[in-house]
Amino acid sequence: MDLVEQHRRSLDQWRQTVESVRPEDWDGPTPCTEWTVRDLVNHVVGEDRWTGPLMEGRTIADVGDALDGDLLGSDPKASAQAAADEAESVVAEKLPDEPVVHLSYGDEQGAEYVRQLIADHLIHSWDLAAAVGADRELDPGLVDAVSAWFAEREDLYRSAGMVADRPDAAVDSPQDRLLVAGGRDPRWSAT
Repeated sequence: MDLVEQHRRSLDQWRQTVESVRPEDWDGPTPCTEWTVRDLVNHVVGEDRWTGPLMEGRTIADVGDALDGDLLGSDPKASAQAAADEAESVVAEKLPDEPVVHLSYGDEQGAEYVRQLIADHLIHSWDLAAAVGADRELDPGLVDAVSAWFAEREDLYRSAGMVADRPDAAVDSPQDRLLVAGGRDPRWSAT
């Protein structure tokens, strides 16, 4: 499965999970202890809104603070869906041209950036599902692809403070192994 398809599937997983959020869930806790459900969704919407400018060659300075703050407005689900649709379209259009993206840590190949987005959507789909009591089962093909990619980056991400320490948790499946590598306890519950 190529990266454009992986990205589309990660967005599909995210969009489906967002649809499971009930009105009473938005202020609830998530496995990302510093974020509520609304904060988590806003984070991913921000990632999706950044995808277009970055894949088109703009810099963080070019965008400035235009994508700071609340990106969800009064209809968080619609905002999340629109942002995901926009990200899907721009990746499908721009990735084949092998763009260079200008990230906070420096220039990066577009393919590597898209792999980061795929991982973010996949893991945060689980975070959101766990937070709102939705189906936590992740796309097995994406779990395998993200696990293979992340295995070479886990120590770097952890040392940069981008993922939490590995929890002491039972690991029964490839999905659980990925979650633990990403600093999540697969048994986490909001209750």
